[in-house]
Amino acid sequence: MTIWVTSDIIKWSLRLCCHRFPWKRSSFPVLASIKDSSLSRNGFTGFWGGRMNQSRLSGSLSTTRFYSCGEKDSEDLKGSNSITTENSLSTDELHKTSSEQRWRISPFQELLNRCNSPSDVLDLTSKYAPTNRQVSDCLSRMWFSTKKLSDEQRRYELQLMFEHPEFENLLQRATRSAQYMSNKDVAYSLLSMVNLGVAQRSHVIQTFLRTCQERLNDFDEKTLSMLASVLERMKACQNVDALKEGMRLVVEARLPEIQNVLALQTMMRLLGRDAPIELKQKLERKALSMTDQFSLPNAQHMIFTMDIMGFHSKPLLKFCSDKIKDNLHNIPFNILYNILQSYKDLLYRDTDLFTSISDYVASTFDMWTNKQLVFFLSVFKDRHFCPASLMELYTEKVIANPEALNLKDLLSVIKVYSSLNYDLRHQRQAFLDSLSHALISYLPKMSGLELLKSAYYLCGMNHFPSALLEQLLSSSTLEQLASSSFTKSKEKMFQRVDICLRLDCPPLPQPLIVPLSVLGNPTPYQLVNPLLSKSLQRVVADQANASLQEMLVVENFYIIDGVVTKPLPSQPRVSETSSISPAESSQRLAVIYTPNSSFCFGTLHPRGPLAVQIRHLKILGYTPVLVTEQLLQSLSEEEMIDEMRRLIFPEHASEIQPRVGHAES
Repeated sequence: MTIWVTSDIIKWSLRLCCHRFPWKRSSFPVLASIKDSSLSRNGFTGFWGGRMNQSRLSGSLSTTRFYSCGEKDSEDLKGSNSITTENSLSTDELHKTSSEQRWRISPFQELLNRCNSPSDVLDLTSKYAPTNRQVSDCLSRMWFSTKKLSDEQRRYELQLMFEHPEFENLLQRATRSAQYMSNKDVAYSLLSMVNLGVAQRSHVIQTFLRTCQERLNDFDEKTLSMLASVLERMKACQNVDALKEGMRLVVEARLPEIQNVLALQTMMRLLGRDAPIELKQKLERKALSMTDQFSLPNAQHMIFTMDIMGFHSKPLLKFCSDKIKDNLHNIPFNILYNILQSYKDLLYRDTDLFTSISDYVASTFDMWTNKQLVFFLSVFKDRHFCPASLMELYTEKVIANPEALNLKDLLSVIKVYSSLNYDLRHQRQAFLDSLSHALISYLPKMSGLELLKSAYYLCGMNHFPSALLEQLLSSSTLEQLASSSFTKSKEKMFQRVDICLRLDCPPLPQPLIVPLSVLGNPTPYQLVNPLLSKSLQRVVADQANASLQEMLVVENFYIIDGVVTKPLPSQPRVSETSSISPAESSQRLAVIYTPNSSFCFGTLHPRGPLAVQIRHLKILGYTPVLVTEQLLQSLSEEEMIDEMRRLIFPEHASEIQPRVGHAES
């Protein structure tokens, strides 16, 4: 019994000596072991041999930071890597013999998982030298530990990280380890360092960029996706540009092999706006072939990706829109708002989707904050879409509690309702009075520009709050506006206020006049539309009692493409002895060419500027006739002449099937 006990003691003593003095074992070939990826990933290396490794490193490495981008860096990398590798090889070999220890988590990894901040990780690496694989794990852990922090906490933790004495040592160790890491670890390390704010021109970042260049052909789909997400956040430089160009070639070559939607989207974002149109079309076809794999987040991110690329793909946008429309209840506000913003950038409009979103927000009206509702209204206004169901409910909300709106909200709401020319019907007076009451309470705080914008939009709605107008036209406000340079946009707003005061003749306590000094040169300029002009001339030439005036300027503000004067259908012809004046016996038709942008999207409902023009032309005795851009583009010359004859001289047409009609107020 004593003999067996003694034998066991000797065995355990020898094994303990091996653990405590690993540097004594020099029989393992260093270079051969470096290539063995399983050794460099063993977690026991840095834990058991860490203290001795750290002492040897601290005596041989410089503590200064590198900010060189020169080509000598790769040579320095090769010459300095042997220290870490040699110090950790022997313990790797010792533990490699045990299958049980090979598969369990290393003590170093267990300690790393307990770290809750970058400083905790750096404290750990100061005690135990990490292996090549563990360097990547340390950097990743440092980044992940900051992801859920608030902005203020993150700034504080990153400041502590940069000031930590071990941070520079870890970056130097990463520089030496780069060429011995796996492709995945290289990409993860680069991603982590960029996210932690390591300077792009630093030695370590440039080393990893060059390592990625060398291995680019060996990167798999996931690694390419990670690399693409890193390069998105980096500024242009020689290594970044070279890597992006390499990525473009690799993606184009491997496009048929890509099977992951998220990886495809990441690479599309990296290629960006500068990608050749042929490559964008290949990416579009690849994405369309994978639509059966699209989840709701995939559809959302595809819209953002196309926005980043500046690529308008109607089939993709239509598919993603339908996916979103069917899952609106699962999309949070910020995503939904950003989708609408991306549609604006891509110049894409989908009536069904916009209507669905508007109806969904209206049906869940009480769950949205006032700020969110104003954002929805504003983004719909930017797309020239009138969300009638939403605006109806918001009108009631404003009438019920106008004090809940701050100044910024008020200005946004006035702009939306005026720009879209929303028909308030029986709620018109109550709504405008509520807005005016809330706005007047902010008058002492409003700047000159805010006063001008408010007057501009309210006058467009044929509403004239006297207190607001008086303060706008006061000498102090006009001087304030003049001191900050008088731009064309300010002149245009003053011109509308001026013509509204002159033509609408609002009942004000005292007459108000806009000074000529702020009106600039109101004489408008507009190009002649050749097709419309030719059609009008042909139509009027066939009528003996009709006359045509083209490009007529009215009130030195509006331009009418063509004014057709003709006798009223029920009036007899005026003679020299007649008591009826020519003006009373004739009708003046103001033919106006209206681009598609003059109407709310998907309708022939005039938007703000056109609605004001129609109102004023009626006051001046004209009957507005709108000829839309869509009509001109869809008809041939002869068809256009027939259509104009139906619009201007319906009494001579046997069957009237107008494509556009006389404007309604």
